[in-house]
Amino acid sequence: MLQTIELPIWLFVLILLFAAVTFASHFLFPSVRWFFRRRLERAVKRLNERLTRPIEPFKLTARQDTIQRLLYDPDVTAAIVEYARKQDVREDVAFEKARTYAREIVPSFSAFAYFGFGIRLARWLANTLYHVRTGAGNADTIAGIPNDTTVVFIMNHRSNMDYVLVTYLAARASALSYAVGEWARIWPLSRLIKSMGAYFIRRRSRGALYRKVLARYVQMATQGGVTQAIFPEGGLSLDGKLAPPKMGLLAYVVEAGRAVDRDVVFVPVAINYDRVLEDRVLMAAHKRGDRRFGAKISVIFGFIVQKLWLRLRGKFHKFGGAGVVFGAPVPLSDFAQDASLDELAKTLMARIEDAMPRMGVPMLAQILLQDTPLSKQTLRDKATAEINANPDRFVMDTGETPEDLITAALDLMVERKFVTINQDTITMNPAERDSLDYYANSQERNSRENSAAAK
Repeated sequence: MLQTIELPIWLFVLILLFAAVTFASHFLFPSVRWFFRRRLERAVKRLNERLTRPIEPFKLTARQDTIQRLLYDPDVTAAIVEYARKQDVREDVAFEKARTYAREIVPSFSAFAYFGFGIRLARWLANTLYHVRTGAGNADTIAGIPNDTTVVFIMNHRSNMDYVLVTYLAARASALSYAVGEWARIWPLSRLIKSMGAYFIRRRSRGALYRKVLARYVQMATQGGVTQAIFPEGGLSLDGKLAPPKMGLLAYVVEAGRAVDRDVVFVPVAINYDRVLEDRVLMAAHKRGDRRFGAKISVIFGFIVQKLWLRLRGKFHKFGGAGVVFGAPVPLSDFAQDASLDELAKTLMARIEDAMPRMGVPMLAQILLQDTPLSKQTLRDKATAEINANPDRFVMDTGETPEDLITAALDLMVERKFVTINQDTITMNPAERDSLDYYANSQERNSRENSAAAK
């Protein structure tokens, strides 16, 4: 036993390496994880004291634990058995399929990533690109919702900037959980998005097993009080109008809310822009009649580089205003158990339409589509009259006048070649008729109201 043995150096080093790894995994790593977990718990406790709606424990649960809970949920288990029967495969194969879905859907929320990085990035990006304008009652709307309810923001979808704006504006309330599509599954973007609490959904998947796994995750999050954000239109608006709502995620939330005592409060969120970053891509897709967004990564990269270069030279101009207004909340408890989902969806979309902020470019687009060419003074008079007639519908900065809003919008339209100005006459550019329609459509209800008033 005490005899000396000779070993090659490479084998000796290998043995030491294995010993070090074993020591670290059994003694060092657990201690380090415990140390950082305690620090994280204290940090989250301090953070919750500042938030209107504290982060719920469900959101802080370890991702693997949530996956396991989801896989062994009775409804998911039944769906696994049914999938195995219909597909004629073993149940363990069906279980692995469900595990794949669960791993794809369940996020790995990090309070540090969300509040330490994500919120700062969202704030910087929103204020760099836009003059962010918010409804005067946004903060009061959130503060007035009871803390023992689950809040679900229901938003119209104009641009991918919607995620950034609402994340930034809701930062003082709580951490939002979004449903994001396939576009966000690109590495390393996917890791960042999951750490921000977003969960992936397959827009084109119709499999019963997948839908059950997704439904149960959304329902668990709802029953756990997680603050969520849903785009009921299901995708970006191609023509600027509000699209009919899709019932998928909304149905899951309603089912979960009606199964427990915890009420669900829907907060309608209306978002509008003077310039939608993807407007050309969306209009092209609308003209083709599909949803294939043909933007090339080289074009996107070139656009970003160009704007960064302009910013470094001090010549960058913001893309106009971005307005976000919270509408009157809709508690699920206000609807009877036998009330239809369609009735709730129509109510929510009507609240979004009621709250839709009026912006400078869409307003001028409406005026020019009705009457062009116009003199500068005539356009300003019509726009000023419209602002004065609907002062609560326009969101403006403190100290900003109607004249300021009109001037900024007209400058933006000239810069984008929507209109031309020859001496004192403003003329619509015929090649940009689709662009004017697109922006005017964002205020379609206002156009209908004005037409009705004229009659």
